[in-house]
Amino acid sequence: MAKNLNMKAARAQKDMSQKDLAAAVGVSRQTINAIEQGEYNPTIKLCRAICRALGKTLDALFWEDEDNEKE
Repeated sequence: MAKNLNMKAARAQKDMSQKDLAAAVGVSRQTINAIEQGEYNPTIKLCRAICRALGKTLDALFWEDEDNEKE
């Protein structure tokens, strides 16, 4: 799994720490870190909560561009 740099960038734009985002969506800071590091695949429910907290779409944060996908 690739690192989620989109999520990390969106969090930085909102000036939120991993702890802030974790509190906003009801998970641990370690969970947010694991998602950003590509070590944890969040549920769709958690993805949607993160998107709401960061003001982004699912496509913007979690879907890879077709050009970047492996065949």
